Amino acid sequence: MTARGRKKREAVPQGVVGRLPVYFRYLTDLALMGVDKVSSAQLGEALDFTAAQIRSDLSYFGSFGQQGYGYNVAELLQQVRQILGLDKKHSIVLVGAGNIGKAIGSYGWFRAEGFTIEAIFDIDPHLIGNIHGGCAIRHVDELERYLERHPAEIGVIATPKEAAQAICDVLVAGGVRGIWNFSPAHLDVPDDVIVENIHLTDSLLRLAFRLNERGQNDED
Repeated sequence: MTARGRKKREAVPQGVVGRLPVYFRYLTDLALMGVDKVSSAQLGEALDFTAAQIRSDLSYFGSFGQQGYGYNVAELLQQVRQILGLDKKHSIVLVGAGNIGKAIGSYGWFRAEGFTIEAIFDIDPHLIGNIHGGCAIRHVDELERYLERHPAEIGVIATPKEAAQAICDVLVAGGVRGIWNFSPAHLDVPDDVIVENIHLTDSLLRLAFRLNERGQNDED
């Protein structure tokens, strides 16, 4: 199965982008279970999407599957991997070796999928020189010089809010074009730099809202 028919420069809606990791995780599970084929209806039922939505999402990237057969799981998984860029290697520098940073640095899935944390930086003198995730923690003052010698594609910011923009500026000046931001700061970056914000409190607050809303509905 090959991807065919994607229009050049066609903008992919953010909703579609947000669902791609969901497809990737579920197809990975199916492949591990030895499932050979799956229909859009089966995918929709499992993921709480409509079959039409799944077909529409995939159509942004080409023509997949066969009518009356569905999708070959292994082949569709490979296509989704390529769409997500998981067929390439991605070099990462991590700034901030606190609790969140350490969790990120020790998560083995990243390396398994080609996201390699090449260096970790922090400001705490008690952490400098320690080994974490196979990397020696360096002082953040070394970040600029490190990037001059070792270009990185992605920078992970897991620092306090007050330090985030300054770190971001150093990363961008050093050629980093993708920022994974775990700080609560809103980062100011050039148009050619992509920022993905991960605010853990936002997710918890959405959960709190839904619980509160359900409680109010139960009282009515």
